[in-house]
Amino acid sequence: MAKGKKRGWVFGLCGVIVGVVLALALSHVYHRSSSNAACAACHVHPQCEDSWKQSAHYNNGSGTKTDCTACHLPPEGTFGHFKAKARMGVKDLWAYIFKDKESIDWDSKGEMEHAVKIVYNESCKECHVNLFPKGISDDGISAHLYYEENEEKLDLQCIGCHLDAGHYNPNYSHAKMAGVPKAKAKGPVFETPAVVNAFANFNEQIPATDVAIPMVAVPAGTFLMGSNEKDAYSDDDEYPQHKVSVSRFFMSETEITWDQYWSFYAETMSEGRTPPEVIYANNQRDDVDAVSGPTPPFGNPDQGWGMGDRPAITMTYYAAQTFCQWLSLKTGRHYRLPTEAEWEYAARGGTDTPYFFEGKPGKFTNESLRNRIFGADTVGINRYVVYANNSRNRTQEPVKVHANPFGLKNMLGNVLEYCSDWYAEDAYSQVPDGAVDPKGPATGTEHVVRGGSYADDAVALRSAARGHTEHDAWLRTDPQKPKSIWWYSDVKGIGFRIVCEVPDSIQ
Repeated sequence: MAKGKKRGWVFGLCGVIVGVVLALALSHVYHRSSSNAACAACHVHPQCEDSWKQSAHYNNGSGTKTDCTACHLPPEGTFGHFKAKARMGVKDLWAYIFKDKESIDWDSKGEMEHAVKIVYNESCKECHVNLFPKGISDDGISAHLYYEENEEKLDLQCIGCHLDAGHYNPNYSHAKMAGVPKAKAKGPVFETPAVVNAFANFNEQIPATDVAIPMVAVPAGTFLMGSNEKDAYSDDDEYPQHKVSVSRFFMSETEITWDQYWSFYAETMSEGRTPPEVIYANNQRDDVDAVSGPTPPFGNPDQGWGMGDRPAITMTYYAAQTFCQWLSLKTGRHYRLPTEAEWEYAARGGTDTPYFFEGKPGKFTNESLRNRIFGADTVGINRYVVYANNSRNRTQEPVKVHANPFGLKNMLGNVLEYCSDWYAEDAYSQVPDGAVDPKGPATGTEHVVRGGSYADDAVALRSAARGHTEHDAWLRTDPQKPKSIWWYSDVKGIGFRIVCEVPDSIQ
């Protein structure tokens, strides 16, 4: 018995030693696999290490370095930390071995939509226990107070304002924009608006700027608006299909671009000292001879994607309306947002198919079972629209696509476009068949948006597809009191194009 006890004691001691060695080895592997070097070994995206070393989490006044896992895993010691580490480790190792690194769209991985999935808010709060450090700006104090008061209710995340904190992005900012972005000179400064004597395409010249807006002459016509209830992927708010006639009009060839929008901003911008309700009331007067324009936005409203000929985005419906009012005063012509009927007529370009180009939604959508397995057809649609399958998760310049039969570009895709109509799900049931120039409901709470955006599936890009603003949701994280009447904080793919009414004097 003594011999057996001795043997058992030896085996037990050996077991303890082996256990300790294994524990130490696993601990070593665990900590080594959580090092920055280990992360960089799998995460081979361009400039991974360079962008991190230029960011505020490495290159800062205190000299303190923040490691990858401090942001990309929940706080150490929690169950969530181990769970996320195991999940991400398996996923990253699989991608490193089997995935084609050249095919990965690294640009889209740096966008907010992806960042919120791989950065943990509790980890941000673990390090940043003082949200009001010395030197914080007044705007920063307001934003952080708003965060503290609304974090749970609005599910706010630190990364929502601090996207560049861990990976340096020279085009990103969460401070209030200063000044007006300078565009490359396009030519001499115009002294007068364009002379228009005929119903034909023209370039509207904005006086006192070098900016012109190409305008397309859209002829009058009659078409079937909306969808047939048997049409695949159609929605209830697209019924009933009805005959509509529209008068001729001029429409901007593309969405209003940043260069065009900044000319308005530069001349009309306000510093925010006047209450929004006063600005709104003044701009609504019939005898107004000048308009007050936007206050400076927070951050770069182009999201770092580039300005120039890309569509201007994130402005509110009111800002788009005010742009039209300003342009009308500058040119002496009547500019406005298109009605929903005008927009759909222009988008169809004389066609009665789901798109103005060949093909049906079932061929292009990512949502069908067949296309999820075999992949959606992108060859035909890619020539005409900027959407989820080719946008790289950002807006693109209009040169990327071909025009529709009327000569208009980006009617479908790139950015949602405001219409002047109030939205109602049953709006079409209120329009008589054969209506001429209908203008939608007399009142409402949200406005119609059409065309789909760079982030949408092909189904949302159908000529008949309808959408609407989500005003409160699109201002969800705006910390200002009162909230901005000019800029949205929570939507990117929204823009507008303009219509110019044809005077009776033009034949």
